Amino acid sequence: MKNERARVSERRIIALLGRQDEPTDAVEEYCRYLGGSLRNRGFAMELARVPWAERGWSVALRELRERAREWGGKWVLLQYTALAWSARGFPLNFLRVVNELRKSGARVAIVYHDVEPYSGRRMVDWLRRMSQLQVMRRGLQRADVAVFTVPLNVVSWIGNSHASATFIPVGANLPVDTFPDTKSCEREGGPLRVAVFGITEGATGRNECAQIVDAVGFAAARGGPILLHAFGRGARECEDELRKALEDVAVELRVQGVLPAEEVVKALRSSDVMLFVRAPIASRRGSAIAGIACGLPVIAYSGVETAPPITEAGVVLVSRGNNTELGEALLRILTDAAFRKSLAEQSRQAQQRYFNWDAIAERYIAALSERE
Repeated sequence: MKNERARVSERRIIALLGRQDEPTDAVEEYCRYLGGSLRNRGFAMELARVPWAERGWSVALRELRERAREWGGKWVLLQYTALAWSARGFPLNFLRVVNELRKSGARVAIVYHDVEPYSGRRMVDWLRRMSQLQVMRRGLQRADVAVFTVPLNVVSWIGNSHASATFIPVGANLPVDTFPDTKSCEREGGPLRVAVFGITEGATGRNECAQIVDAVGFAAARGGPILLHAFGRGARECEDELRKALEDVAVELRVQGVLPAEEVVKALRSSDVMLFVRAPIASRRGSAIAGIACGLPVIAYSGVETAPPITEAGVVLVSRGNNTELGEALLRILTDAAFRKSLAEQSRQAQQRYFNWDAIAERYIAALSERE
């Protein structure tokens, strides 16, 4: 294994992405943070894109074919989300990218950031779901390595673990090692702080806002004033709704939009607890892992993807849709300093063991070495 690891570490690695997301691209950030840790271990990692949205698929594939001529024998980490490869979530052309890479002689590792097809009850949702399942299954069959960002036993469609499949959790797309870990308990006076990092757009976001309001209102009525700090994607769009709902509640509201990564770290480090209601927590939820990386207790919903190692962090799980349970969990953490401190320590340990980029890079090295 030692010789294999040395041989892999001398390689040039390409992280290949599809359409860029706006206003921030979490997958690109993932690649950059991973690349930094891999670089410290001997990799020369570079980012490349298939610009199909700007130039059309014919031109984009022709350009990829030209670039891939020099990728023979090298590892290409091909990043999969459905919308990165299709404007409407029908990513069939993704398989053409896989084929071009294989024809060039590259070693293909598909990184599944979307691990399940989209839900929905309409006919178009069913067609989209079938399209995505077809792409994910065929990609798994053709890849030299398939990286899943949740444990394999919670992925519904792969059956028995495929020989090429491995599990590697995501990390926080944040420079968490750049800033000192200032303990929120060292603040003098002022209300305890609840962080909400990102709110979904549209009707789903309005539902999330209602859950947040119910939880902080419940806790404030029984435990005293709270400062609610909502920031990130979707937060500004929900500000008026949050302010109106909280105007008669002992909650001070602070809302910011998308922040630089350094400011996100500061915002989380100055908080006492994170409230994560966007989706059931899992090891692929980067915004939830951001709270863990910054040493916070996290209150979140439990779902089918909620499994170790995320459950080893300081996470308090509640039933989705049970706003009373959500409020009770928040109240306990805010009023029980010893419990809050214990959860924060669990998050710090889980970050060090599983979710920091050095640990993630080591798992990549091991996975690629085994397939050399």
